[in-house]
Amino acid sequence: MDLEAQRARMRQGAVYNDLTPELVDARERTVIATNKYNASFGQAGDQREPLLAKILGSMGTRVHFEPTFRCEFGYNIFIGANFYANFDCILLDGADITIGDNVLFGPRVSIYTTNHALDTRERAAGACYAKPVHIGNNVWVGGGVTLNQGVTVGDNSVIGSGSVVTRDVPPNSLALGVPAKVIRKITDADRSGSLDA
Repeated sequence: MDLEAQRARMRQGAVYNDLTPELVDARERTVIATNKYNASFGQAGDQREPLLAKILGSMGTRVHFEPTFRCEFGYNIFIGANFYANFDCILLDGADITIGDNVLFGPRVSIYTTNHALDTRERAAGACYAKPVHIGNNVWVGGGVTLNQGVTVGDNSVIGSGSVVTRDVPPNSLALGVPAKVIRKITDADRSGSLDA
């Protein structure tokens, strides 16, 4: 099965063999590409952005990862404009990872779309499955957060540091904990007014 056929199978959520030569080669190419991007830290954005554009499925303007950024394939990651990820971001993109505009990641944010089979024989043989992760616009994901496969984080939401997101977070919500739970809505009362002129 060629890489595109495998990719389609992964994106459909079907069980796939993570150990096929095509997927192993794709991951190796991505490690080399992310190493180049990470090594370019300190260079002008117009020199770094083309390196990142070769890794990701698509990206808007002003997309930046502090080192060290890692991803599994890269081609299943779609990022909007004005994205910033602090240090040590890991995106395992067996399925699509879609990130909206104006999104901030604290340090050590991880997104896992991929999971190994529960059966020991299947797992040893490379059986995996993946489910997409979607992050809306204007989202802030605190440091040390893990987002697990299949979750959606709605627009204008905040995920507290150290949380593990295992279910959807509705728009305009503050969620935190292990597992993350919505503790309240974000409202106009949260505006400090410090940017009002």
